Amino acid sequence: MNFIIKIIISTLAVLISAYFLPGVEIVNNSFFTALLVAAVLAFLNAIVKPAMIILTIPITFITFGFFLLVINALMILLAARLVEGFHVDGFWHALLFSLILSIVTSILEGIKKRDERTQ
Repeated sequence: MNFIIKIIISTLAVLISAYFLPGVEIVNNSFFTALLVAAVLAFLNAIVKPAMIILTIPITFITFGFFLLVINALMILLAARLVEGFHVDGFWHALLFSLILSIVTSILEGIKKRDERTQ
């Protein structure tokens, strides 16, 4: 149940982030497409991202972790290639989208935690 709630929060975060960023488009603002993007990003972050981090440890160390932002942008670009109806104009839009997506997801998860405490 917790996984489903996290995917729904990620889906809403994808929709909100794409709405505010002109270089990122979800065709027809489709909830299903955003859900698919959230699921693909969850899969990529679970499977591909750890391998990329291990391979890029020296670069990540030298850049004080900022190279992780590049890895996040690459995950967004890969998701855009995998999910039809999700378009990202380029690397810089993917980088900005990943930052906005992280902020929106944090806000939505904070709201969820606050609601859990009040119950």
